[in-house]
Amino acid sequence: MTVPLPPILDCRPSLVGKVAFVTGGFGGIGRACVAALATHGARVAFSFAEGHESADDVAGRVAENPDLLSAHALDLRSLESIERCMKQVVGRWGRIDIVVNNAAVGSATVAKYAGSASEQDSAMFMINADGTLKVCQTFLALMAGCIKTDPLKIINLSSVGGGIQAFPGFRLSDGMSKAAVALLTRQLAAELTDSRVDVFAICPGATNTAMFQASTLNAMTPEEREAFTTGLPKGRLIAPEEIANLIVFLASEYSTPLHGAVIDASMGLGVRPGLITEYAH
Repeated sequence: MTVPLPPILDCRPSLVGKVAFVTGGFGGIGRACVAALATHGARVAFSFAEGHESADDVAGRVAENPDLLSAHALDLRSLESIERCMKQVVGRWGRIDIVVNNAAVGSATVAKYAGSASEQDSAMFMINADGTLKVCQTFLALMAGCIKTDPLKIINLSSVGGGIQAFPGFRLSDGMSKAAVALLTRQLAAELTDSRVDVFAICPGATNTAMFQASTLNAMTPEEREAFTTGLPKGRLIAPEEIANLIVFLASEYSTPLHGAVIDASMGLGVRPGLITEYAH
């Protein structure tokens, strides 16, 4: 008996009619993600860290395309803030189809949220891991009536450090928080196999964002930075837009066979983590 093949889909993912919520959508990967999702037709709500990002700049970003974009204040350390933010998104757009858990702090940027090293470690877990967990839980609660009938997507941002590999010398709380996001992704995927919710994690490598510059590049001399970058896979940093393109794919109807996948998006660093150690020597 001949088994019919699935239809070949159009090569350009369409997200027309979809509503996406991107945490931390004002800079780096998040900003590129918001642009890419909107380009493919989605209406995109993005969060910003009130008090840490300019309200005027955020308003200016929304003004560029108010028919597709909205901005919402969010503090991932507060369940009340998470629930209020996501209810505002539903109030603005009617629903949420796609959640991109992008907002996070790194080894350097966490200093904006806490003083001592111990307090910073706690903030790292609260924002990166617990915040992501509570966004997922809030999304599933808000869309509980649709999880059996409507295609929904959860896309978590982890990191090659913690999500895929361990790198000596990296901050323990940073890697542990990203490992927690990878585990959360697998656990949610296991629990949602009988639903229409797809869950994924992306683990970027050395990406050209302000966070990576602050944690790694800014302390280097120009010569050291050149040597470090040249020694990376493909001899360069990953562009935020490259990760955003992966997010668009995962947000589309194409991605369902990857349900539960924790994707190494490090351009090879995950399979050759010794490149970091090789640079150090």
